[in-house]
Amino acid sequence: MIFATGLVLVAAALHATWNLLLKTSPDADRDLTSWGLYLVGGLLVVPVSVALGGPGLAAVPWLALSGLVHVAYIVGLVSAYEHGDFSLAYPLARGGGALAAALGGALLLGDHLPAPAWASIAVVALALGSLMGPGVSLWSVRGALLTAAAIGTYTVIDAHGARVSVDPLAYGLTTTATAAVGVSLVFLARRRHRALVAAWPQHRLRWLVAGACLATAYTLVVVAVRHAPVGYVAVLRESSVVLGALVGWRFLHESLGGRRLVSSLVILAGMLGLVASTL
Repeated sequence: MIFATGLVLVAAALHATWNLLLKTSPDADRDLTSWGLYLVGGLLVVPVSVALGGPGLAAVPWLALSGLVHVAYIVGLVSAYEHGDFSLAYPLARGGGALAAALGGALLLGDHLPAPAWASIAVVALALGSLMGPGVSLWSVRGALLTAAAIGTYTVIDAHGARVSVDPLAYGLTTTATAAVGVSLVFLARRRHRALVAAWPQHRLRWLVAGACLATAYTLVVVAVRHAPVGYVAVLRESSVVLGALVGWRFLHESLGGRRLVSSLVILAGMLGLVASTL
């Protein structure tokens, strides 16, 4: 259990890190950064997935669908970071995504949620609302909510995809690659490939580090669930919302960061209650 705890905490830190690198990239290049980091992450996971034998043909439609949903995910995330604080956008997207995934599992996958679980969902929803404050950009909120909806959607898709996959670990790794394909198709359709090549010399270190964090974070989570209950890993992974609020407050000096840190702690507590009530 200690080993799994360490893996998930590192994964949460890595996830917050690549999001911070995306948030702090120059405004004009933030969308290119989103593409660059997914390309790097996708290229890193492909050899490992191939070595594992791949996810199997039955998983291909779900991987393709997940890749398409990731396009909405990255569009929403970039918009949220362009117009608002990190301490708002990151916890709202991550916490909202976990909430959407729980609701999607109950409505679409037949997951049973007892009354205490619904009470926990209400706590998380109220805490998400408390992230707002004076001067909050509606564009940032919309982008974060789009991201949250995408997280909930691809989580449900990937939960089913992993169940029909030959190897769930290979499936989990391959989702990063298919997301990279989906994002790339959009940027290629926008004829942004020359801009990507031109920006590479200046931003390659940011893209490489962020892409490595992206690929490694999910891999660590997948390994962790082999050493600890899934519910425990799922909740501990959401500690990243607390890290996001803390970084926004102390590192980016966002004025409402301290209050949002408290809200993020309540979100984490609500998620803990949700998982505990379903065990």
